[in-house]
Parts: sequence; C-alpha cells; structure tokens
Amino acid sequence: MLVNEIVSGGQTGADRAALDWALENRIPHGGWCPAGRLAEDGPIPDRYLLTETPTENYALRTEWNVRDSDGTVIFSIAPQLKGGSALTLDLAKKLKRPCLHLSQLKSEAPDRELINFIDSSFIQRLNVAGPRESTEPDIAIFVREVLDAAFGK
Repeated sequence: MLVNEIVSGGQTGADRAALDWALENRIPHGGWCPAGRLAEDGPIPDRYLLTETPTENYALRTEWNVRDSDGTVIFSIAPQLKGGSALTLDLAKKLKRPCLHLSQLKSEAPDRELINFIDSSFIQRLNVAGPRESTEPDIAIFVREVLDAAFGK
C-alpha cells in the first residue's frame, strides 16, 4: 500500500467515492467535515469516520483537510477546476502543501501520475478532493478507477 490513510470531507462525488473505496479496501480513513455532517444529500452517514469542524463552513473543512494531510489529489472530469475544487488548489498553494489535479479529459495516465505524486512527495496521509456529484455526475467512477489502478485493487 502506497498510503496509510485516505482523508476526505465526505461530500457526495469525489469525496464519498474515496471514502467508500477506502472502506471496501480496508484502508484507514478520516478527515474533517462541516458541523452537522453537512453534505448536499443530507447528513454524511456515520459509517464515514469524520470529525466535525466547529462550523458548517465547507471552506474550513477543506482547509483543515489540506492542512492535516501530507498531500492532496483533486479529481475532476473537466480540465478546469471550479468552486470548492478550485478553493482546494488555492489552499494547497497557500499552505505550501503538495497538490495534484487529475482531470479525466486531460490526464493520459492518471494512475501513474498519482503514484509518482505520492512517491515524490512522500505522502502517507492522502487527501482526496473534487467536485460533488451534482456538478460532475461521473466523478465517482473516475475516482474509483484511478484508485483501483494506482493501488492494484
């Protein structure tokens, strides 16, 4: 296993796909989520071992997950990041944390890019971020495919 823990914020889409993948593959997971376990589909299910921030502010959750991980991978279908995904990239730069953006439309070998990123940045605790399901409905499939290919599952 290349990483010891998967971190995510619990939102639908990329976040939830990474957490589900970690659970299915018995990889420790965690991370910060907004107070009240806020997500676009209602409260984040308790099966995800996330810690609530003091506020319902998504940006605080995002910042703390970037801060508390060794590096962040941002998945997207589109080549341009928007909304919370763009904020994640900005926060990684601000906090001087390693960050990789993998776009399904732009990345030719995303699994190899992810492995190289993890190895070169010495990442043990990987934060996984990206769009919510309502923004990019196929993002969960892309996240799972890349994680499966990168980690040999």
